[in-house]
Amino acid sequence: MEFGEYVRQAREAHRAKDRAYSVRQVARRVGIEPAYLSKIERGEQPPPSEATIRRIAEDLKEDPDVLLALAGKVSADLREAICKRPQVFAALLRELKDAPDHAILRLVREVRDGNW
Repeated sequence: MEFGEYVRQAREAHRAKDRAYSVRQVARRVGIEPAYLSKIERGEQPPPSEATIRRIAEDLKEDPDVLLALAGKVSADLREAICKRPQVFAALLRELKDAPDHAILRLVREVRDGNW
């Protein structure tokens, strides 16, 4: 799914329950022009900056990492971590790209909990 289409579907799902999720009102809360948000949703504009994507995610109660991925972007904190040790993270990601989610989540828990 494209970034704009995802944002539009998420916004419209909220709007079905709460009229405060019109293009105009979401754009106002996010700090962008309604016409710009509308063009993003229709795929007429590329995804906005990371900061704007994060504000959209917050307003729509979406995971910012999901929206960033749909936009073809990586968050600044992840980019910084990768740039510090590019070979290690490149190897890790290549090894994990086809691993099942449960295996990756187990690895994350082990690292987080310090179970080396």
